[in-house]
Amino acid sequence: MKNYFHIILLLMMYAPTLAQSDFKKQQLTFERVKQAYEEKWNKLQNDLKKDEIGKRFSLYIAAYKAEGRLEIWLRGSAQKQYRLFKVFPFCKHSGILGPKSKEGDKQTPEGFYYITVFNPLSNFHLSLGINYPNKIDLLRSANQKPGNDIYIHGKCETVGCIPITDDKMKELYVLAVEARNEGQDQIPVHIFPFKITDINLERYLTQFPQHRSFWTNLQLEYNYFEKHKQVPKIQY
Repeated sequence: MKNYFHIILLLMMYAPTLAQSDFKKQQLTFERVKQAYEEKWNKLQNDLKKDEIGKRFSLYIAAYKAEGRLEIWLRGSAQKQYRLFKVFPFCKHSGILGPKSKEGDKQTPEGFYYITVFNPLSNFHLSLGINYPNKIDLLRSANQKPGNDIYIHGKCETVGCIPITDDKMKELYVLAVEARNEGQDQIPVHIFPFKITDINLERYLTQFPQHRSFWTNLQLEYNYFEKHKQVPKIQY
């Protein structure tokens, strides 16, 4: 019976094949998700209306490690460009600038990811897991274990994840459930070392010259979004 429950839970967390209209319904069977909706959804709906986004939207998450800044961008169903909706500060940092390369290095990854896990029973209240390691991460780790289980989550603890407190995580989780329920199967999470302006890039490269090639490639996608307010097409 215990194993059966675990199988059902995993299906509800990952849920890649659930009918769109069923995803929110399934999530709301969990007490923490239900509580998050009760506390946050009315205010979020008012903010969505005020910002002329509407209830149907796509979600893009951009994280900046040096700034400790998690940006929540939304695009209404009738809109072409994303708009900045919320900014949540990192509650705590782990590691230094530069990508994660192996298990146990306590680094927060850098690169282009998307949400693969909605965890309503997280040890960190609520959490959203990303598809780390991606193809580039696997190449970088070579023969070492790259690690896994990278999340945006509640509380204020980290050994590589991005914690934003329970309160802010409730808001983000609700927005992610709404986007997923409207059919956004891949919610992008792009993690940058810093705002990759030319000035910042040269400044940080004096400290971390080994990351020039990697960060220069990240800058191409950073610049695309800054110019067009559209998420570039990424081969995840």
